[in-house]
Amino acid sequence: MSDRPNDDFIASFMDDYFAEAEEHVTAVRRSLLLLESAVGGDPPPAVVEELFRSFHSLKGISAMVELREAERLAHEMESCLGSIRDRRFILTASGFEALVNGANMLDHVVAARRARTEIPQVEQHIARLTEACGTGTRSSARPNVIAAPSAVPGSDAAASRWNVTFTPSPDLVARGIKVDTIRARLAEIGRIESVAPRVTTGSGISFDFQVVAADEGAFRAWRDDGITYEMLPSTVHAVPTPLRDSPAAVPLRGSDTAPALSNFVRVDLARLDDLMRLVGDLVVSRARLEDTLLRVEPFMPSGEWRTLQEETEGIERQLRDLREGVMRVRLVPVAEIFRRMPFVIRDLARDSGRHIQLDLSGQATEIDKFLVERMMDPVLHLVRNAVSHGIETPEERIAAGKRPEGTIRLAASTVGESVLLEVSDDGRGMDVDAIAGRARAAGLNVGVGDLDSSMLLDVICSPGFSTRDEADRASGRGVGMAVVRDAVHELGGTLGVETVLGGGTTFRAVLPLTLAITDALIVQVADRTFAIPQAAVHEVAEVETGALRAIENNELMTHRGLTLPVVRLARLFSLAAAPQQRMHVVVTGTGLAAVGILVDRISGQREIVVKTLHDPLVKVAGVSGATELGDGRLVLILDVAGLTRTLRRLSTPIRAAL
Repeated sequence: MSDRPNDDFIASFMDDYFAEAEEHVTAVRRSLLLLESAVGGDPPPAVVEELFRSFHSLKGISAMVELREAERLAHEMESCLGSIRDRRFILTASGFEALVNGANMLDHVVAARRARTEIPQVEQHIARLTEACGTGTRSSARPNVIAAPSAVPGSDAAASRWNVTFTPSPDLVARGIKVDTIRARLAEIGRIESVAPRVTTGSGISFDFQVVAADEGAFRAWRDDGITYEMLPSTVHAVPTPLRDSPAAVPLRGSDTAPALSNFVRVDLARLDDLMRLVGDLVVSRARLEDTLLRVEPFMPSGEWRTLQEETEGIERQLRDLREGVMRVRLVPVAEIFRRMPFVIRDLARDSGRHIQLDLSGQATEIDKFLVERMMDPVLHLVRNAVSHGIETPEERIAAGKRPEGTIRLAASTVGESVLLEVSDDGRGMDVDAIAGRARAAGLNVGVGDLDSSMLLDVICSPGFSTRDEADRASGRGVGMAVVRDAVHELGGTLGVETVLGGGTTFRAVLPLTLAITDALIVQVADRTFAIPQAAVHEVAEVETGALRAIENNELMTHRGLTLPVVRLARLFSLAAAPQQRMHVVVTGTGLAAVGILVDRISGQREIVVKTLHDPLVKVAGVSGATELGDGRLVLILDVAGLTRTLRRLSTPIRAAL
């Protein structure tokens, strides 16, 4: 019989494996950051224990799916943490580096299995872990040991550690002996430290319990119940005096306590997408019902009409609550993006010789899971650029009157129906004049005069443009910022930059909370109807046609004391619009980034279902998707960011002349 379990059997566990492995790797990264400050000293026991449990769990679940590389690596890291936990070795700098590199490699191995690519080799990392933990400096002074309590059943002082294996079978199940039965028996005679499932030959499953128990008498009596057992090597645990205000003071739930009820359920994102599509269909159906009711209103008695209208409004409120509820289910903390950055900054700072502190804020801010996945790489590019281009060396910072340690700040906040992500640094800032000169030398059309923030962003996001002559590990290839801008724009967001020479740079990305259902303004241009996402609208104003000024085939208007460039949708989409004395202008953006979109009239506000256009053959600049109104008409959804970019390209000479 083959030693390899049935592929279908393994595949049924893979989704759960990837989700659980991701949780454990996240916990490992968080705990390693807390462990770094204890290099050369006494690490917080709670942190070491948390790491040990995470690696032990990763080893067990990796063995279950036969991902041997992850199993071996996690086992070696577990052994290393066990040596530190048992005070056999002191954590050294090389040992900590080996743990960090091992954790990163463990993540790569799991990611390779998920992507069905070649699994990386882990022998080198295992060798480093063995060397680092095997040559660690032994503690010269034994910590204070708490006197052992009197012997009680299940206490470590009077008991041994056992590995108990339970192999279920149909006969045992018929007798009522299941894994829960064995778990309950073991809990009565001792303390269960851990339990892990294991795939055996022939696609079977066994469960390995590590138990602290007084003797083996009970185990011998259970041999006919599918039990095998062996004694584990004994270890002596020294209990140090806990450090004040250290993470060790935070108690961890022991494995010998009753398991807490879980308040979380893992759901495949595709199922949530299906649920959101159903809600979208309900939104369209409600709009159709509303349109039908408006047509039959003249033929109904007023009393019956009021009752029907109240019922319709109730359905609308319930549907909105349902939509918001489904959206909340899809929301996850933006910490899923931020949590990877401490290790990235740590590695880059070490390679570049810079001293960098990371400041995180707003990690509890929630954003759609889809957006989290799409924004992971853009934020990583911005952080890399902040290290490479922004933060100076300690010598340069001291010479500039700054602290030797630079600061990179990641912040997130909710602004209405949008999420604001900020990546800022207190480094050298951008030399706008030097960037303009380099752009002109590269043949980019930047006009004359100084670059404003929007033009500066266009330059640094141009494919192939870089302010560095040579590429390094972090930047210099001229593709990072283009990736950032394209990703933000594809998600219907906007990207902005502010910089002060010698004072630092801040990038701001404004993203919609969700891409599926949103509120929109319905506007009319000639005989066409368009939808403008309300999150992109700053304000709506009415303007006289005579108040518009034409300069070099472009139009401007005065708005709140400033010059506002405007774009006519009729002209942009070549629509035959009749001349009008008064028009409506939809203002998007603020300050110098503000742009006005001229439309004939505002029809109202609607809740729309966004259908994104993915086919490159039907994509049009300025259009992000389509939606269906209640009367069955298909309406194009305007891409405000795309319209703004188009207008900026057209009006560059005007801005330079103002």
